[in-house]
Amino acid sequence: MDLPAYAIEAESLFNTYAATKTSPEKRALNGIDLKVPRGSIFGLLGPNGAGKSTFINILAGLTRKTSGTVRIWGRDIDQRPRDARAAIGVVPQELATDVFFTPRESLDVQAGMYGVPKAERRTDELLNALGLADKANAYVRQLSGGMKRRLMVAKAMVHQPPVLILDEPTAGVDVELRRQLWSYVKGLNDLGVTIVLTTHYLEEAQELCDQIAIVNRGEVVACEPTATLLARMDSRNVVVTPETPVSVAPALAGFETKIRAGGAFAVSYRTGQSSVEQVLAAVRASGMRIKDIATEDPDLEDVFLSLTYGDPNAINPTQD
Repeated sequence: MDLPAYAIEAESLFNTYAATKTSPEKRALNGIDLKVPRGSIFGLLGPNGAGKSTFINILAGLTRKTSGTVRIWGRDIDQRPRDARAAIGVVPQELATDVFFTPRESLDVQAGMYGVPKAERRTDELLNALGLADKANAYVRQLSGGMKRRLMVAKAMVHQPPVLILDEPTAGVDVELRRQLWSYVKGLNDLGVTIVLTTHYLEEAQELCDQIAIVNRGEVVACEPTATLLARMDSRNVVVTPETPVSVAPALAGFETKIRAGGAFAVSYRTGQSSVEQVLAAVRASGMRIKDIATEDPDLEDVFLSLTYGDPNAINPTQD
């Protein structure tokens, strides 16, 4: 069988939650069109309430779509629901573990639920890969939060799905665990597993993802290769370190300025309207002598805020 070009395809996907006594009808997804290329690490970003969790729950079979078409690994979720579900592993945001099982028992039970024969189970391999071998026979309730999250990743991989969905996998975990987890995920991707990642750590998405979709109010507002998405922002910063440190950023006609640490300040400009030379001329015209300068390109956070909130300085989504 030929491999599909896309690991996940959604066309005109709508989801509406019916009104209740305490809340009105709510449309969570408003015509999502999305294609996740096979073999990619794909970022799915958006503010809280944007529809990301609803989309993932539809893929996992936990929520029914109102209308539209969804295919996972080329398998329509309506026509071939069992085959479609077998093609994905989902690591949910919430820690959900079998506290009275050991990690080894938990993986064996999960493999059994997917119909994986005992001779084909990869329990020890997964425990080793995720750093849980020394805790294989301890009760899950004795594991730290980080170890429980590793176990959830292992459970999602027991049936060797070609698509792995990670919903906020590094929320609340330490730096070392994050590094280990991403090392394992990159290894899976090198083997051909398609990774779909949601995260509020935007620098994480910028570093890891080949392509990123940004969802806002149930709609896809951008879906492009990461480099292309970053290039959409035409704003740049010039960071000026004056010979005499300042505590207040100077007012420069036609430019926005912000104070930085160490007595420096940043000047924002648009590449289509101004240049670094014009910024420096404005600084000198203010009577300030320059000790050093540095330029900054926009990062994913700038793009994210611009597309979801309009004002890049309005709110920091990582504080949600």
